[in-house]
Amino acid sequence: MSTERPVRKHRWLILPPIAIGIGILVWMAQGREPPAQTEQGETARPVRVIEAPAVALAPSAEGYGPVRPARVWKAVAQVSGRIIEIHPRLRDGEILAAGTELIRIDPIDYELALAQAQAELAELEVQEQNARASLEIEERNRDLANQELERLRKLGTRGTVSDSDVDQAERAALTSNSAVQNLRNQLTLIPTQRRVLESQAARAERDLERTQIRAPFDLRIANLGVEADQYVGVGQTLFEGDSVDRVEMDIQVPLYALRRLFLDLPAEGLTPDWASDQPPDPRQAASRVVDPTQLNALLPKLAGLNPLVRLDLGDAVAEWQAEFVRMDDEVDPQTRTMGVVVAVDRPYDQIIPGQRPPLSKGMFVQVVLRGRSRGPRVLVPRGAVRDGAVFVVDDEQRLRRRPVEVLFDQDGNSVIASGLEPGERVVLSDLVPAVDGMLLDPQVDIELAEQLQALGVAP
Repeated sequence: MSTERPVRKHRWLILPPIAIGIGILVWMAQGREPPAQTEQGETARPVRVIEAPAVALAPSAEGYGPVRPARVWKAVAQVSGRIIEIHPRLRDGEILAAGTELIRIDPIDYELALAQAQAELAELEVQEQNARASLEIEERNRDLANQELERLRKLGTRGTVSDSDVDQAERAALTSNSAVQNLRNQLTLIPTQRRVLESQAARAERDLERTQIRAPFDLRIANLGVEADQYVGVGQTLFEGDSVDRVEMDIQVPLYALRRLFLDLPAEGLTPDWASDQPPDPRQAASRVVDPTQLNALLPKLAGLNPLVRLDLGDAVAEWQAEFVRMDDEVDPQTRTMGVVVAVDRPYDQIIPGQRPPLSKGMFVQVVLRGRSRGPRVLVPRGAVRDGAVFVVDDEQRLRRRPVEVLFDQDGNSVIASGLEPGERVVLSDLVPAVDGMLLDPQVDIELAEQLQALGVAP
């Protein structure tokens, strides 16, 4: 009993400190001021924008292909024989002038054939002269024989000559008439014989000319396959000659790139049936006639095609102005590209040592087909167009989605046909999420705007 009372006294000693602590906490809570409440404002999101410029952009399309000569002449032997002479510079890569004798084939056989034909013609002339002289004699002899026959027939009626004498005179007259007729037939055949001999002489003379092979135009030798003293047969290819006055490039251009060259074409230059501001009537479509033979000449006029040939030289790029020639006859079914042929005239006259070499066969070049500008159009970076629309900043600095129609894309930019006006602020930054009406802090990219303006062509 005496030990339980001290324990209870110690328990009661804990209560006063606890009560004091609770009191202090209550006092502190009552004396503290409540936290100040502030109203949360809307935050403007910084974005990069550009004021959409109106640029007179010229549509273009690019393609690649090898250089080839515009004309390739194959030297084919038209007569057979041994090569007795060959030009000392007849080697692959040499350039020889038009009219230069390149190869001579042994002409002796063709000279003999020509001499024989000429001799036979001369013989025929002598035969004709002799036949005409003989004809005069035989005609006189025939007249005498006919006169003698008439005389004997009169005497026979009187009984002064026998019938055998009359028959003999008649036989002589018939023989004379036959000789005259034979000579006349011979003279009739002489013109035909003369034409045959003249054709033989002409053939021999032509074969004789073909023993000399001359350059038909200024050319560069390629694929030489013969040497001196070699026998060649008719139809054998001796070498090839590439023209040096004009080269062509057959490039492959994607169809979508060609399309933008002919978009929104004006009526100028079209056929009279097509030069109209009114939409075409399908019922009259069959009456619209285009001459396909003039199509390749019409295309550069319509689109204002101005090809530029570019050759990468490593640390520099050489350029040549070119001419549109024609479209190829088919579309490549694998790459879906169309062949376009352009040409450069007199490439050797445009040589700049160290800067622009001559366009030679086999060079792989880039060709830029530049069209005619259709006038100022709104131009924006291609990345600014998302799902057929662009984001713009309105006058209240808020985001708005604007549907647009893209005319065509080129070099990372999009030409806008409708839906966007020049000067509107187009958002370039990626907004995730992009909420219509959100507050923005637009920051204009002046450098990009200047780059887009520089893409325009001079008026």
